[in-house]
Amino acid sequence: MEVQPEKFKESARRELQNIHSFHYLKNVLPEKNQNREASLETFADPNAAQAYGGAIRSEALARLPELLVEFEKNASAHGSKILWARDGKEANEIILRLAKERGVSDVTKGKSMMTEEINLNAFLSQNGVALWETDLGAFITQLLDLPPFHIVGPAVNVPVAQIRVLFLQKVGLKEPTLDPVELGAAARKFLRNQFHRTRFGITGVNIAVAETGTIINLENEGNIRLNKSSPQTQVSVMGLEKLVPTLGDALHLMRLLSRNCTGQKLSAYVTLDNGPKKKDEIDGPEELFILIVDNGRSKIYKDFQAREALRCIRCGACLNNCPIYRQIGGYPYGGTYSGPMAQVLTPALLGLDRTQDLYRATTLCGKCKSVCPAGIDHPGLFLYYRSKDVEGNPLLKGKKRSRGEGLFLKGWIWTVNRSQRWVWASRLLRFLTNFGAKQGMIRKGIGPLARWFRSRDLPVVAQKTFRERWKEIAGKPTSWQADKLDR
Repeated sequence: MEVQPEKFKESARRELQNIHSFHYLKNVLPEKNQNREASLETFADPNAAQAYGGAIRSEALARLPELLVEFEKNASAHGSKILWARDGKEANEIILRLAKERGVSDVTKGKSMMTEEINLNAFLSQNGVALWETDLGAFITQLLDLPPFHIVGPAVNVPVAQIRVLFLQKVGLKEPTLDPVELGAAARKFLRNQFHRTRFGITGVNIAVAETGTIINLENEGNIRLNKSSPQTQVSVMGLEKLVPTLGDALHLMRLLSRNCTGQKLSAYVTLDNGPKKKDEIDGPEELFILIVDNGRSKIYKDFQAREALRCIRCGACLNNCPIYRQIGGYPYGGTYSGPMAQVLTPALLGLDRTQDLYRATTLCGKCKSVCPAGIDHPGLFLYYRSKDVEGNPLLKGKKRSRGEGLFLKGWIWTVNRSQRWVWASRLLRFLTNFGAKQGMIRKGIGPLARWFRSRDLPVVAQKTFRERWKEIAGKPTSWQADKLDR
């Protein structure tokens, strides 16, 4: 799936009319937030637990170069083979080469944001290797050729009737049904057949531990564990920022990830791997490759403030609370990530020139920051990206402010520096905004204001400002004073 953040506005207008997405966003997300809050209350001090998660991620980023060296050493000592990729293209070519060398034409994959980011599925398909997503939601979006709608539930907004038709056509569903259990059973039967035949499995990595060389996955369906235990060859693909210093740090982040992601104290399946299977073990791969992908992260790391985006542990709590995401869903963000997660990660990865609409589509309410277990200051990053955009920052590929925007801001500064200018400007603005108002509401604007009012209805601006009204009543007794004088 091609990443297209440039089409954010166009897609957002279309998704505002999506009735199925509307139902999910309005009814399910509030329930998810309630579950999250209830699960966090199981901590003795929820705020301290969240803050500790932020401290762990802060230390991990500060020590990232040395942690990468330590992780490679310790993982290699357990028999894992560490591979490095500078970008998505190189990562895809490495995985293709490993598959071809082993004569593999079919592979299975657990849900992985990194492999979505590098567009692995399409690359392998174009080069003669069939890849099957084994997470149910990711399996559905693969068949529909759609990006994830939500990081936790990639296909939660897809109507059941559409899934029924899809499974009748491609999965071997015998009889038409809307029963979720029967639909799930059909998908399970289909995917279990892939697992029985697969010799090559691919997964992502939730957390990697430097001191032990351990990679950790959390899930609720069990497909990742099957991808790790059934095939002879297993490739775990991770972004280089996934590291934490110690196993104790990882355990705390696992508790935070589960609670913030699904409202559970811990996910149903937690898998910790130290290398391929040993001689006395019957499950596990014969060879384990850990592919560490940069894909722009080193560039981000050079910018001290932008590197804050690398704190993200992909829990999805910011999506569930974002007033923008809760209106438009995940598709308008144009790729792997959505919501505030996309707004901090995608601009840093792809450049500010391609993603201006993402970090400008925000109320700056700070809700994302308040729920983040990794301590990311999302609003601060949005404003930072905007400032770098104005400067034309070469590191983040910012493009300088347009001439029209520059002239507008100069005019704004000129206006607000003198009270009389502000008075006359406010009178002009009152006339322009109230022009054509109906039933006390402004529903359209004139000239450059027209675009601003496309999706906004506001009450008409009062005919007199507070200062003007104050001058009229200055020196006059108030109603209670007048009543007292009459007595």
